[in-house]
Amino acid sequence: MSRTIQGKSSLFRTDYHSAELVDRVASPRPMSSDSDATMRDERKSTVRTLVLEEFGRMALADRPIPDVANGDVLIRVAFTGICGSDIHGYTGHNGRRAVGQVMGHESSGTIEGFGPGDQPHGLTIGDAVTFNPVVLPVEDRVEFADREQHSPRKSVIGVDPTRNASFADYIVVPAVNVLRLADGMPVEHGALVEPTAVALHAIRRAGVIGHERVLVIGGGPIGQSVVLVLRALGVPEVYVSEISPGRRSLIEGMGVPVIDPSAGDLVEALGRHGGPVDVTIDAVGSSRSLADALACTVLGGTVCLVGMGEPQVRLDAFQISTAERTLVGSFTYSARDFADAAELVADNPVTAASLISRVIEPESADEAFMNLANGDEIPGKVLVAFAQSAEYAK
Repeated sequence: MSRTIQGKSSLFRTDYHSAELVDRVASPRPMSSDSDATMRDERKSTVRTLVLEEFGRMALADRPIPDVANGDVLIRVAFTGICGSDIHGYTGHNGRRAVGQVMGHESSGTIEGFGPGDQPHGLTIGDAVTFNPVVLPVEDRVEFADREQHSPRKSVIGVDPTRNASFADYIVVPAVNVLRLADGMPVEHGALVEPTAVALHAIRRAGVIGHERVLVIGGGPIGQSVVLVLRALGVPEVYVSEISPGRRSLIEGMGVPVIDPSAGDLVEALGRHGGPVDVTIDAVGSSRSLADALACTVLGGTVCLVGMGEPQVRLDAFQISTAERTLVGSFTYSARDFADAAELVADNPVTAASLISRVIEPESADEAFMNLANGDEIPGKVLVAFAQSAEYAK
């Protein structure tokens, strides 16, 4: 099937302000005359949800359909990706999820309805959409524009246990956080926008543009998304360190050399590819990965820590101070990053498709979580299919 994809925009324009996104998505306009009801299907009173029943166990449960307040959008979820942070939440490893919670934040679907009041400009019932899970109170949107992730009062869908998130048939999201997918963009690719936004934000934090050699440590879904963005931006030399054979094969298919760090010293191996790099992005977040990142980066270079594998890491301070390396952190993304990531995914449909390894039914989710937690060699993203499971499960 042929698809029409939106053209690229400048991802590093300096005159962008996320208020543009607010104006474009959330400005009210009158409801259309054929929309007497805000809900397409008012018969439903409960929805299926995947609940973290206990650490190490996911279970399907019916919960009341969410209330849709003024300014909200009801989304029928089509696909939700299983994030590494969801796996850590499933095991109880990171303390960032709670028993009884409905997780999920990497999603796509279709608009099913709107709350009372005016319909948000640019959004229509039936639109294919994704959503930015970083939710700000209205009073913070101007002060924290372009750095929404810094708001101390933000709520992250899928992390905040008080919100039912998107491992469910339906989710309610503020209209300002909803982004319509490009015409012709496969709906399942919309679930890749969130991890791509994480990657794009890390690349911007690292100041990659203008540098020629970049190393990515960790070839999981975030590392893969980093590679997608680096390739799209035309970075000349990109290398990846990854221990998993399946992930190495996937990334090599993206045209990027991959080093197996278990086969020997990573610094020596990188030396066979020209030596230390200008920028390293650590998509693992462990003491070992951070040590490798610092050792593989040139004097005066930059290391960006985006992986969250360990809450506490040990590091050699001299690798930063005497080498004058810069260590920066990266967490989630801004609204600008999220919107730009959606365009990147739309502009790279072949690569995006290669990052999806498995699509499963909600009934298989508990087994999938268990297998992923136990180190199942699934190279790319696993999507849980809700509304369109029969069509897309494979």
